[in-house]
Amino acid sequence: MNIVAHRGYSENYPENTLIAFQEAAKLDVWGVEFDVHLTKDNQLVVIHDEKINRTSNGKGFVKDMTLQELRTFDFGASFAPEFAGQTIPTLTEVLNVFKPTHHIINIEIKSDIFEYPGIEALIANEIHAFDLEKRVIISSFNHESIARFQQIMPNVKTALLFASLVVNLEEYVKNFNSEAIHIPYYYGMRSIIQRAIKNGVIVRAYTVNDHKIARQMETLGVEAVFSDVVKI
Repeated sequence: MNIVAHRGYSENYPENTLIAFQEAAKLDVWGVEFDVHLTKDNQLVVIHDEKINRTSNGKGFVKDMTLQELRTFDFGASFAPEFAGQTIPTLTEVLNVFKPTHHIINIEIKSDIFEYPGIEALIANEIHAFDLEKRVIISSFNHESIARFQQIMPNVKTALLFASLVVNLEEYVKNFNSEAIHIPYYYGMRSIIQRAIKNGVIVRAYTVNDHKIARQMETLGVEAVFSDVVKI
């Protein structure tokens, strides 16, 4: 089973921080996944939530702060005291970690709550600068964002993220010209998903932290699972 390190090596290190990515880069896993937002001054930063409240000692929306302001907050101490001093990383910094590795890099565009005008082009520029077109997968719950990215960089693979399934799933995916879908693991056994797999749709499942569930996903034909644990 292909394993994707979810938000870096987030079981043992604070999620979406440089140390989590540096440790993930040492792992013999298929890929890594992380989330990208846009700051007030149009800088691409890696963080899951729209707010910094949960993962830092600060409060507020990423979109309302500059990178310099965001860098004043600690993103490691709340996970464990020994990680105090971890700051919010930029996309450039994270891609620099994985440039020399073999890992597939899944960049999730977190524009499903707030639209970030121009974020797709900025991400495409970073991918091109690092010459990572063949190793990147772009995903998002905002399927309009996927469509915009495809127009800018059609040679990069994309995946549609779903929290719930839609009627006529295969036709929907085909219309977006996306090769894969990312779904909650508990949808893996649904007939609509099994039919899609049989018909050539690549399916990856999130978030799987249990060995038995990972094996079940493999049996069902799921290509990869996103995992905090990674060693499942």
